[in-house]
Amino acid sequence: MNNGVSSNKSTISSLFESLQDPEKAYSALSQRVADDFVWYGPKPFKSCSSSQEWYSSFWLPFVDAFAGVSRETHMLFGGISQGKADNSPDGQSWVGATGYYEGVFSKSWLGFEPTHQKIKIRWGEFFRFENKKIVEMYTLLDIIDFLQQINKSPLPPSHGADFVYPSPTGIDGILLGESETSETAESMRLIREFIFEGLNSYDEADLTSMGVADFFHDNVNWYGPGGIGACFSLKEFQSHHQQHWLVAFPDRKVQDLDSLFAEGDFVGSSGWAGVTSQHSGDYLGVGATGNRINFNGMDFWLRRGDKFVENWVFVDMIDLFEQFDIDLLLQAKGL
Repeated sequence: MNNGVSSNKSTISSLFESLQDPEKAYSALSQRVADDFVWYGPKPFKSCSSSQEWYSSFWLPFVDAFAGVSRETHMLFGGISQGKADNSPDGQSWVGATGYYEGVFSKSWLGFEPTHQKIKIRWGEFFRFENKKIVEMYTLLDIIDFLQQINKSPLPPSHGADFVYPSPTGIDGILLGESETSETAESMRLIREFIFEGLNSYDEADLTSMGVADFFHDNVNWYGPGGIGACFSLKEFQSHHQQHWLVAFPDRKVQDLDSLFAEGDFVGSSGWAGVTSQHSGDYLGVGATGNRINFNGMDFWLRRGDKFVENWVFVDMIDLFEQFDIDLLLQAKGL
């Protein structure tokens, strides 16, 4: 694999191993980042412009709150991004990864008192490299899923199934070696057609106008974030998620993405404001606000043949509802 992607994947794999020891976390990250490094995280966390800031404001409070916390990595792969809507050159080198953190909720976190129960927190991370150094790092945690586990969810019951976020079915998602170039190219071709042609072609009248059936297998497993839930077929995806999403955001449009890259049968994508829309209908109990909404999200896909069979999805729901003028964390604390 060219452009240093293999080396970058090894860097992230070794970083994850080092982060298992909280005392080594700061030095582990600082050795691997560029001078102009920036970290972007989920709301309510603010962006950080140094390893020290990331360590003190995000990482240390997190690992301190969850006793014995460990990271389980389900997928780790990399590639050269082609995330521009007009397919103009991008060429940035990225690595994406996702999985679970697991630990006992033993100290206060985000203002919530410990429940002393074992918690699994979904995580997704994307890293942009320049000259073998990390220059940007994006992290999303499924905070709504965490709140559901401690019985503090401020959202109505999910349409899909809660607490479902497995590793890829029947295939190793950690790709540290080389991948078949032709398979990578086919994955990129399919995802670009899906995102920039299919998803952007909704006519606001009929779900079939998006042509999702051309890209998702009939038995696709779609693992949505807390508050939305998982769907176990194309039919469930359309009825449990897509229909509600498009009623609320009928003019949604995928813009230039921060990253969109493929490796073998896997595809990863991240976008801070990667999708934009006007909030025009009810969504998860919130009526139309008319506000212009930008979505922060991440996706991981697995392709089999000419269809995607699994899709792991992150949406920063705290940030989304903040744009509805609703503080979900404040609501959850009142439950």
